[in-house]
Amino acid sequence: MGRILKFLQRLGLVLGILLLSVVIIYILLPKGPREQMEFFDPYHTQRPTAQGDQFMAATSSTWATEAALEVMEQGGNAFDAAMAALLMLNVTNCEASSFPCIAPTLIYDAESGNVSGYNGVGTAPAAATIERYKAKGFDTVPKLHLYSQLLPGSPDAMVAILQKYGTMTFSEVSAEAIKVARAGFPVGSILAKNLNLSLIERVGFSVLMPYNAEVYLRSEWWRPLHYGDRLVLEDLAATWQAMADTEQEVLAQGGTREEGLQAVRDYFYEGPIAEQIVAHHQKKGGLITREDLASYAGYWEEPLSGQYQDYTVFANDTWCQGAVVPLTLQILDGIDLKALGHNSPAYVHTVTQALELALADREAYMADPKFVEVPIDGLLNPSYAAKRRETITPGQAFGRMPEAGNPYPYEPGRGGKPNGTAGMAANLPESGQKELLAATGDHLTLGKDTTYLTVVDQLGNAVSLTPSDFPESPMIPGTGLTLGTRMTQFRLDPDHPAALVPGKRPRITPNPGMVFKNGKFYMSYGTPGGDMQTQAMVQVLLNLFVFEMDPQEAVAAPRFKTVNFPDSFAPHNYRPGTIELEQTLYERVGEDLKAMGYSVVAEDDWENSFGGVCLIIKDPETGRLLGAADPREGSWAEGR
Repeated sequence: MGRILKFLQRLGLVLGILLLSVVIIYILLPKGPREQMEFFDPYHTQRPTAQGDQFMAATSSTWATEAALEVMEQGGNAFDAAMAALLMLNVTNCEASSFPCIAPTLIYDAESGNVSGYNGVGTAPAAATIERYKAKGFDTVPKLHLYSQLLPGSPDAMVAILQKYGTMTFSEVSAEAIKVARAGFPVGSILAKNLNLSLIERVGFSVLMPYNAEVYLRSEWWRPLHYGDRLVLEDLAATWQAMADTEQEVLAQGGTREEGLQAVRDYFYEGPIAEQIVAHHQKKGGLITREDLASYAGYWEEPLSGQYQDYTVFANDTWCQGAVVPLTLQILDGIDLKALGHNSPAYVHTVTQALELALADREAYMADPKFVEVPIDGLLNPSYAAKRRETITPGQAFGRMPEAGNPYPYEPGRGGKPNGTAGMAANLPESGQKELLAATGDHLTLGKDTTYLTVVDQLGNAVSLTPSDFPESPMIPGTGLTLGTRMTQFRLDPDHPAALVPGKRPRITPNPGMVFKNGKFYMSYGTPGGDMQTQAMVQVLLNLFVFEMDPQEAVAAPRFKTVNFPDSFAPHNYRPGTIELEQTLYERVGEDLKAMGYSVVAEDDWENSFGGVCLIIKDPETGRLLGAADPREGSWAEGR
């Protein structure tokens, strides 16, 4: 017994010395900034409405805005410029919009006068079944896992847009992004905030996803990422250069621009990049196969639309949440919002309830229309909106998410009855605030944002695009590629419209927007922000349509956010009856809303969880372009 005690004492002494050594080494390791860069950061800064006579760009990054303007100055059109901006966002906002990310898009072709949508969202791998996830012990799709990775959509969308509407090559539109990725760029406010990890989180990040930590932290777990640090993405630059070289080989052999672009796409989905993605999934037990990548394709579509006064509001189909915006506006169209007063208690309550009614319908009906028969004609029928308007309860919060409406009587050919897999009511989790905190405490959050870009050129063409994906799952080693976590927007409930099915698209939150006024192009707009996106978009549109605000004033005005519905991201937390207000608005109306029955939470002014709207308006009277960019992000609007 004595020998055992002596052994344990010696072991404890050795372990203590080792622990002390580790602590001393950690104390001595450098923790300050790496290589600081000076730069202009528009985050939280006031700025005037941007103006331009020829063309304009408004994006989530000053670099992306400048890249788009340079392309148009060189003679490129809006579609070329938008792809240059997209690639630059993949660099400077890499933690929020990776290159293989989702890319839901709306485009306006000035020659035809038509708005089209492109489904730039990947599908679930063929092996991704609810049964497989359940067998692994998952109740929701996990983040820090290859099982969260959707098939890449953005490269396909980029090539499709350039082939159909662009004039430049991939080599030309990617040149500036490659240059910045190689040379490095300064870590801005949002990137620093998104990757503001504690020591324990950095250690966990490095252990769980070592290549991710190499890219973002230089594998220095002991040192946080600092504002202004130079971040270099050499692997991503090399990946793009290899794609550009492939294109140049085709062009050198006499191939057309379209054939060169096809070679770029093939290099990604069927060539060396596909091989690296598949090899990593095979090695680490993922689901993506060569067949998945080779057979993937996005597609062009007719956009959805709704009417609010003189304005036609466009959105992508129900594989995203975009229909919430026109649905909400049509519910509000019969109410004199101006008489209520901007951001008055009655106004906030009324708009919130319209949003909650639309979001309840989102939960009950909206999903990938190739897999679910969504009664979208009924949902966007003005008579249905009028019926939903009757359920608003003046002066009294709903308390819980309201019941979904019944759009089927307004759906042509349905006879007033459901016909398909969309349900009449959402399955609400019973979790409250206590369960919410318990659930989110187990999740490492890395890059919790999205990005946005819009471009209008000298010919009147416009692009609206909301790229997004986060490094919360393992990156593909040696490539600089983040396949993201968009599978987390599926449900593992087979009865839910957004249930996981092989080949299906999740109902994603990113949703670009466009607006016509009196039948003519008026505005291109959008925002990051998850479930806040549609809410921020509605509020900005009302600021413009009802209160006739200056564009920058409309974007910067205080916002509110309901969370009275299940979160679109796993684990789909639900906070009944809760509304969040920016501090300035909370001070004005917080107590009144509490008296109505809301659980009210105050947040900082210009907090980026309230969105980051960018927009470009073509003035109907002068033809001038007016742009605005949200101070809640490092976004910037500029014209020529």
